[in-house]
Amino acid sequence: MRGTAIFLTVIVVLTLVDSAFAVPSGKTVEFAGGSAGKVIFDGKVHAEKGLKCNDCHTKSFPMKKEEGLKMADMNSGKSCGTCHNGQKAFSTSDQADCGKCHKK
Repeated sequence: MRGTAIFLTVIVVLTLVDSAFAVPSGKTVEFAGGSAGKVIFDGKVHAEKGLKCNDCHTKSFPMKKEEGLKMADMNSGKSCGTCHNGQKAFSTSDQADCGKCHKK
């Protein structure tokens, strides 16, 4: 009985810690985007596509706001480019799609 209570407590704590770091659906995180304009990550857009936080965190991103994201890294399949490669999602290297992330 005591083991079950400890197990359930650990599960609840892990669930709360996981959700504390996420950008929940409907929330956004802004990044400086240089001359192309700031980048706004919208948790809702990704959730509407059926993605969960753990689909990217910690596989492609740490569990904190990433600083210094570079387009060259994305275009080589890192960070956002893991999915935004033109196959799974629109490509980071297609200039016609820049406005989907960058806002002036």
